[in-house]
This record gives sequence, structure tokens and C-alpha cells, in this order.
Amino acid sequence: MIATPLSADRRLYRVSEAMYLLSMSRSVIYEQIRSGRLRSVTQGRTRLIPASAITDYVALLEQEARAS
Repeated sequence: MIATPLSADRRLYRVSEAMYLLSMSRSVIYEQIRSGRLRSVTQGRTRLIPASAITDYVALLEQEARAS
């Protein structure tokens, strides 16, 4: 599956798309969700990652990189 790039009109991404956007494995994505570092929502049985959560997560990673 080819994921769509992060765009202003896209508000929610499936886990597989977040994997592509963040260059992370499925298990790492779910670990980050469990730890509270990456926010997600559920719609029925589908877990979705808000675009704002992806932006916030990247900002968190950049902040941590600057701090070390």
C-alpha cells in the first residue's frame, strides 16, 4: 500500500500510513501509542492517527534530539 503524504486536507491516517510517514515498524508505532507519545483514536475497530498527532510526535523527537 502506498501512503499519501501528510497534507492539510487529510486529518486521519491508518496505522499503515503512519508507519510510512514516520518510517517506523508497526510494533514501534503501537509501542509509542501505548506509551502516550503518539496519540490515536479509534473508529469502530480501526485505530487512526490524527495528522496533528504525527506533527506533534515529530516535534517531540526533534526536541529530544536537541536536548541530548
